[in-house]
Amino acid sequence: MNDTMITNRTYDEMPLGASASIVRTLTQDDILAFALVSGDVNPAHVDAEYANATRFHGTIAHGMWAGALISTLLGTHFPGPGTIYEAQMLRFHLPVRAGDTLTIQATVTARDDERHRLTLDCVVTNQAGAVVVSGEAMVRAPLQKISRPRAAMPTMHLFDPAARLTEWVDGWAADLAGQPPVPCGVVHPCDEASLAGAMAAARRGLIVPWLIGPEARIRAVAAGLGLDLTGVRIEAVEHSHAAAARAAELAAAGTVEMLIKGSLHTDELMHAVIATPALRTKRRISHVFRFDVPAYPKPLLITDAAINIAPTLEEKADIVSNAIDLARVLGVARPKVAILAAVETVSTKMASTLDAAALCKMADRGQITGGLLDGPLAFDNAISAEAARIKGIRSEVAGDADILLVPDLEAGNMLAKQLDYLAGAAGCGIVLGVRVPIALTSRADGEASRLASAALAARLALAWRTQRP
Repeated sequence: MNDTMITNRTYDEMPLGASASIVRTLTQDDILAFALVSGDVNPAHVDAEYANATRFHGTIAHGMWAGALISTLLGTHFPGPGTIYEAQMLRFHLPVRAGDTLTIQATVTARDDERHRLTLDCVVTNQAGAVVVSGEAMVRAPLQKISRPRAAMPTMHLFDPAARLTEWVDGWAADLAGQPPVPCGVVHPCDEASLAGAMAAARRGLIVPWLIGPEARIRAVAAGLGLDLTGVRIEAVEHSHAAAARAAELAAAGTVEMLIKGSLHTDELMHAVIATPALRTKRRISHVFRFDVPAYPKPLLITDAAINIAPTLEEKADIVSNAIDLARVLGVARPKVAILAAVETVSTKMASTLDAAALCKMADRGQITGGLLDGPLAFDNAISAEAARIKGIRSEVAGDADILLVPDLEAGNMLAKQLDYLAGAAGCGIVLGVRVPIALTSRADGEASRLASAALAARLALAWRTQRP
C-alpha cells in the first residue's frame, strides 16, 4: 500500500475472489489505548494479577481490537474511501496477546449488482497461521475512484507516572532479591504519606525500617492507615529535631545504612547530618532527581535542584561527580553529562557558561572521572539531537544526556517541577555526598514516589557495601 495516499477500489474493481490483507503487531500500549478509547477496562485486558489467574494465564487483547482491524482494512484499502459498512458478523476463536502479529484478510464472496453490495469473508490469523477471528462483512462499495492524502495523525503517548514508578520498584526489588534488606532510619514519619511509603518499601523487602519520632503520633498514623507495626522498631523521641539528631547518630554508628525523610523540613534533617562529622565525606553534599519523562527515551538525572543554592565551580565538580557515581550504580557505564546554561556558547557575561567550560576541561585533565561531559549546552540541544544538529553542535552528549547539571538550585527546582507537573514525568530523589544515601522526598510526594526514592536509596546502599565511591 502507498503510505502517503489512500486509494479505494470501486465496485467494478472487486470481482468475486478478489482479496487484500494488512498486517499488524499488537503491543501492550495498543491494549491500553483501546481500553482508554472504548472504556472497556475488563480486568482480563488491563489487570495482570487478575488475568494471570484466569484460563488465559495473562492479559489478552479485546476481541473487538481484531474487529477494528477488519474495519481498518475495509475503510482504508479494500474497498476503501466511500465504503458504507452495513453489517459485520464475527467469531472469536483464540486469544490475542501483546507481541502477536496478525494478518487481516478480506475476500469477496458475493456481489449484488443492483445495490452495489459486496459480501466479504474476513479472516484474522496470528503469526503461527492459526485463525483467531473469522466472520463476514457486508458493505456498499464506492462507484467513483477516490484518492486522498493519508491524514497526519497525532502521536499518542501512554504514560502512567504511578505505574512507571511501580515498574521501577519492581525491577529494583528483583535486582536486590536474595540480599539482606537495608536497615533504614525513617525520620519523623508522622503523616500518612511518609509512613505508608516506608512501610511499602518494607513489604517489598527493600528495607528494615527503624521509625524515629514521637511514638504516640506514629502509632496513631499507623492506626489510621490500618498498618500493623508489630515487630517494627520504633526509636521514640519527642519531636522532629530530636528525630533528625537520633537518625544521624544511628547512621554514623552504622546501625542504619540509609535514611528516609518523613514529615519534617529538609533543613532540619540536613542540619543534623551536616553537624555529624562521621557522616561527612570529602565531597559536597548534593541532591539528584531521577526522572522518567514520556518524551525522552531513557531515565534522566537532574542535579542539584534541592540543596545547593548557588554552587561554586569546585562545588559543581563534586555535584557532577556524585551524579556520575549514582548513574554508574544504576547501570550506565559512562554517563553523558550535559552542563546546562541559557546558551551553548561561552560568554564572559554568563558565569554558568564559564563554569561549564571549566568543568569540561577538569574532566579532560582527570579531575572529574567516570563520565563524558559537555557544556555549556542549552536545554533544547542537551535533550534533542535535532536541535543540536540545527545549531551545528557536534557532541556525543547533545541529544543523548544521562545527567543534566543545572547552574543553580532555582533553575533546577523549576525544571524538576515542570517535568513533574507539566510533562507527566515520574520521579524520585536522593541525597549524596554523605556516608549513607538519604531519600529526600517532598511533602507533596505521594506513596509511589516515596517508595521509589526508598528503592533508589536501598539500591545505592547495597552497592556501597562492596564499593563506596
